[in-house]
Amino acid sequence: MSNETPHSDGRADVLALLATAAGVYAADQLSKALIVANIELGDSVRVVGDLVQLWHARNAGAAFSMLQGEQLLFLVVSVVALGMIAYFHRAFRGHSRWLQAILGLVLGGTLGNLTDRIRHGYVTDFISVGFGNVRFPTFNVADSAVVVGIGLLVIYLLLSDRRRAEAHA
Repeated sequence: MSNETPHSDGRADVLALLATAAGVYAADQLSKALIVANIELGDSVRVVGDLVQLWHARNAGAAFSMLQGEQLLFLVVSVVALGMIAYFHRAFRGHSRWLQAILGLVLGGTLGNLTDRIRHGYVTDFISVGFGNVRFPTFNVADSAVVVGIGLLVIYLLLSDRRRAEAHA
């Protein structure tokens, strides 16, 4: 354990959370603005052959374009997600700066897409991966941050449960 006081631990945890969230949010909003300014809606630019393309798309739905136009539902889900991030931040304060950074990924991504939904009524997606017509659904920086953040959070929680079980055995 470090010699830091709980008060300074709390500050460092908040800093890790907010710095990561701010970086993700800025990267998300900047990348979307660049796509909107440089690629016409519906057009694509090859980045790595046919494998990776920048493809300007609008998504008024959820992942995989499901639930098109259900803005109220997405706003409620975003508020619930923000509440869960706040809960995990408080519950795990002082445990790991990495965990706070992981929560920052989810926070920044959630705020990035929430900003788009409030401002435009849709999310700008632009990363397309696949071959020919067989493509993964188009996504953006915010989507990537949320998915990676949740995946890392699950791994962190599973590993911490395993360590706790081994310590009690």
